Amino acid sequence: MRKFNIRKVLDGLTAGSSSASQQPPPQQHTPGSREPEIQETLQSEHFQLCKTVRHGFPYQPSALAFDPVQKILAVGTQTGALRLFGRPGVECYCQHDSGSAVIQLQFLINEGALVSALADDTLHLWNLRQKRPAILHSLKFCRERITFCHLPFQSKWLYVGTERGNIHIVNVESFTLSGYVIMWNKAIELSSKSHPGPIVHISDNPMDEGKLLIGFESGTVVLWDLKSKKGDYRYTYDEAIHSVAWHHEGKQFICSHSDGTLTIWNVRSPAKPVQTITPHGKQLKDGKKPEPCKPILKVEFKTSRSGSCRQGQVFNKKQLWMGSNFQAGTPLNSWEFCTTYRSLEEEPFIILSGGLSYDTVGRRPCLTVMHGKSTAVLEMDYSIVDFLTLCETPYTNDFQEPYAVVVLLEKDLVLIDLAQNGYPIFENPYPLSIHESPVTCCEYFADCPVDLIPALYSVGARQKRQGYSKKEWPINGGNWGLGAQSYPEIIITGHADGSVKFWDASAITLQVLYKLKTAKVFEKSRNKDDKPNTDIVDEDPYAIQIISWCPESRMLCIAGVSAHVIIYRFSKQEVIIEVIPMLEVRLLYEINDVESPEAEQAPPLSTPVGATSPQPIPPQSHPSTSSSSSDGLRDNVPCLKVKNTPLKQSPGYQTELVIQLVWVGGEPPQQITSLAVNSSYGLVVFGNCNGIAIVDYLQKAVLLNLGTIELYGSNDPYRREPRSPRKSRQPSGAGLCDINEGTVVPEDRCKSPTSGSSSPLNSDDEQKMNNFIEKVKTKSRKFSKMVASDIDVKDNSFSRSRSSSVTSIDKESREAISALHFCETFTRKADSSPSPCLWVGTTLGTVLVIALNLPPGGEQRLLQPVIVSPSGTVLRLKGGILRMAFLDTTGCLVPPAYESWREHNVPEEKDEKEKLKKKRPVSVSPSSSQEINENQYAVICSEKQAKVIALPTQNCAYKQNITETSFVLRGDIVALSNSICLACFCANGHIMTFSLPSLRPLLDVYYLPLTNMRIARTFCFTNNGQALYLVSPTEIQRLTYSQETCENLQEMLGELFTPVETPEAPNRGFFKGLFGGGAQSLDREELFGESSSGKASRSLAQHIPGPGGIEGVKGAASGVVGELARARLALDERGQKLGDLEERTAAMLSSADSFSKHAHEMMLKYKDKKWYQF
Repeated sequence: MRKFNIRKVLDGLTAGSSSASQQPPPQQHTPGSREPEIQETLQSEHFQLCKTVRHGFPYQPSALAFDPVQKILAVGTQTGALRLFGRPGVECYCQHDSGSAVIQLQFLINEGALVSALADDTLHLWNLRQKRPAILHSLKFCRERITFCHLPFQSKWLYVGTERGNIHIVNVESFTLSGYVIMWNKAIELSSKSHPGPIVHISDNPMDEGKLLIGFESGTVVLWDLKSKKGDYRYTYDEAIHSVAWHHEGKQFICSHSDGTLTIWNVRSPAKPVQTITPHGKQLKDGKKPEPCKPILKVEFKTSRSGSCRQGQVFNKKQLWMGSNFQAGTPLNSWEFCTTYRSLEEEPFIILSGGLSYDTVGRRPCLTVMHGKSTAVLEMDYSIVDFLTLCETPYTNDFQEPYAVVVLLEKDLVLIDLAQNGYPIFENPYPLSIHESPVTCCEYFADCPVDLIPALYSVGARQKRQGYSKKEWPINGGNWGLGAQSYPEIIITGHADGSVKFWDASAITLQVLYKLKTAKVFEKSRNKDDKPNTDIVDEDPYAIQIISWCPESRMLCIAGVSAHVIIYRFSKQEVIIEVIPMLEVRLLYEINDVESPEAEQAPPLSTPVGATSPQPIPPQSHPSTSSSSSDGLRDNVPCLKVKNTPLKQSPGYQTELVIQLVWVGGEPPQQITSLAVNSSYGLVVFGNCNGIAIVDYLQKAVLLNLGTIELYGSNDPYRREPRSPRKSRQPSGAGLCDINEGTVVPEDRCKSPTSGSSSPLNSDDEQKMNNFIEKVKTKSRKFSKMVASDIDVKDNSFSRSRSSSVTSIDKESREAISALHFCETFTRKADSSPSPCLWVGTTLGTVLVIALNLPPGGEQRLLQPVIVSPSGTVLRLKGGILRMAFLDTTGCLVPPAYESWREHNVPEEKDEKEKLKKKRPVSVSPSSSQEINENQYAVICSEKQAKVIALPTQNCAYKQNITETSFVLRGDIVALSNSICLACFCANGHIMTFSLPSLRPLLDVYYLPLTNMRIARTFCFTNNGQALYLVSPTEIQRLTYSQETCENLQEMLGELFTPVETPEAPNRGFFKGLFGGGAQSLDREELFGESSSGKASRSLAQHIPGPGGIEGVKGAASGVVGELARARLALDERGQKLGDLEERTAAMLSSADSFSKHAHEMMLKYKDKKWYQF
């Protein structure tokens, strides 16, 4: 019978009450202890949650537009997002509420407005004159589907083509339909019996605004006269049309077709095209028609007055786009472009996408640039979504002077310089390469050391590629905001290819600083047969899982998916290492049967492979890559093979040590679940579901290698069933994890191998044992696949039971290490002073403390061993442990000890001087009084609750149940407004903050439900109220939970619209003006207005007023600009009220006058009548 525990009942009752959970239960304090009063300054009014900026490439792009005067680029996506780009550092993100795909974008050039057409047949007018663009008007088409839109320059009438083949006209000022409609049956030939298909193109003649060119999908093109309301010419071709483009003189246009051909038409010759071109088709003999090619999806027809720098040169080379470099290839099949142009100076640019031959298997998507007889085929890394040619003038009736082509790819944005030989690309200044390899993890650091960003930038500048265009980035509209934040911020992203990127995230911008390739230390397999050791993952064996970084010391540690850990040290000097330092760790999980082997014959601690001294490990110390046991099971084999050749390390992060977990008895090593590094102690620790390992990276030695259950010793609160042995027991090596449960760990078993203990090297004979472990996970795990794909919340990783109240563990379950924290605090209740230790948290809600005995600094640190031993301290919480931190008696955060960064690759003399000056900095509590026992607090956050433990008494001072129905995904102890708090993100979408140490709730906002694993893996908080997560595979969303940042956000955001004078219209010339040969204007107001065309049918479209009017401006305005805006709005409102009052007064006067007249008429009517005549 189980003993009844009244204390647990009281604890449960206390946790059930929200008010009681914030106050420490009196029975949790030891008699005689007194709780120091800590003044907490954070209140609920200090918190407010809002999104700040979104960085990265627009996910699933679908549309592109450019304002040639404002120099602003707009990108629409399939999820209804809108991204606007100006000069580097000026970006904006907007979202359509419907979430429908954006099919087309049209700028109101130099007007600060944008029209978006969505797949749900809705048009939206965006106001870009405010820092956060808002929708002014919306128009929902009810009976027809939108397929194409066209807005002429300096016009307020938008042409809208539909799937039925009709064209409607919208007034963009009022967003109402005109009664003028072009019906498909009136546009085509009366004799035609078939429907021409949807509208795929609309444009007005550059020289005559009254002529509208209409392209139907079936291959019919109509030149429509707007005034006479009839078709002037009709052009018919056998193949479907994808796009149409005008020559600036208005005498010719070009069409692209589905069979890979281009047709050039004279306006007045509708019978047949002047010329038919198949740019990528094979020219057959005997004058036969070339073989059909893939469709040409888009074509542009641009002219240049001065020609180009390639005048007089013929480029019959195929230019290949390889990432960012062009390489000459084989000659392209020549073809003659026979037109009436007199010289190369007047020959147009024809730029097209698609059109490749069907036999070009494996060729990547191409953009083709043709100018005269020169042709360049530019291969792209991804599919082409859209492209635009950037021109010097916004007027279509003048020489366009193209200078660049912006190409929107499926996962990239490329800008090609048309004015230089070879068509080099511009160096992209936007942070669009976040997804260069899929992001697998990320960390966010605010208020970093001020010299850190310049140091990373200096080493990252050497990594930049060459061969870019020498011109400045041409998309340079907008103005930067006046940022109030001055502290440095750094974002670190880990990727599936093993790369780590450092980003400067200061002042809500993002710029890449430095890229580290961790896979360089491993040998890459050249063929499929050379992959015996990477069975733990099918793809991306170098993917980064965990990043641990110390900004002050610049020490970096990463854990990869192949159960490997790499420690890096920052250096500004280039070095060459003959042999990469390496350790192999045999981390084994096993619960022995009742009849366990003799304890005295347990093998000693696994020693590191090779030398254990700080000297470089000799080449022969590298392990054999083929090690198997007697029955063929793989054993002592790491998943990756470290290079055994000299490695050149560039300035930046350089490899200090590589640690790999090895196969044990046919079992693959389990992936690492937690990682921590401490530069002051010279230690790195990592754990997984098997156990924990502590490594001294200065001496290159394994200090501790224990199974998780062996950390408990005799204090294990769980009843664990022994694992069933295999039928034929396989000998396998083991370390301290083979100690029987409850066995006391000898002190010398936790010493460094340099301590003189006789630890023999690993060998098959000495590692034989009679126990086996069975597999609990399959060998193949597609980690990167899980990263790139969105996994539903119902995934077993989230639906699994997270209760820590069980008293019996199933034999197949594993208790993994989930949190690690180095600190200087009280390890035991009897301690009178803090000492270095390691706090370990597990997925079952247990916190264990390991004591660290460090030798003195300097040379002694490299010679004497570090002694580690479990302290016996065990604390328990509900749910897996996520985060731990420590406070002093004033409530200030006690940071882990660190060693300030210094250059290690300096001459010996300077290095010795530095060692003499250097003292190992440690964090000591400000309270030196020994009278108060509880002079530190441990803050522990789990998936279910948070506790503040007073030290050294280990009493629970405060407790807060964070969630009962969900669980915490991320918890961080962060600094805000000269104080600290606990910030949590739950799987149910709530973001919560709690004061410290009292754990008072300060913020609880429903923000984002957990819909995929990507959010859970990348969400992180940092200091000063900042947070971020990967909102899509290509984008980072930043947000703030600080009221101060929310108030200053409007000032920090950049301006998209800036007042710019519209360029003057092209000069018509004397003779053109005299004989009427110039462009002819059209009074569209007279033609499309209500007076002449009437009203449109109300059932055709529904007008929806947007939130971007006065109310939208009210909500967005703040600061000085906001005050002016509010004053202006107040005046406008007052004027409106005065106007209303004046109208009411006039109405009352009119009513009184009519009443007086009526009364006078009644008086005259009954004036002469007697009373009896009524």
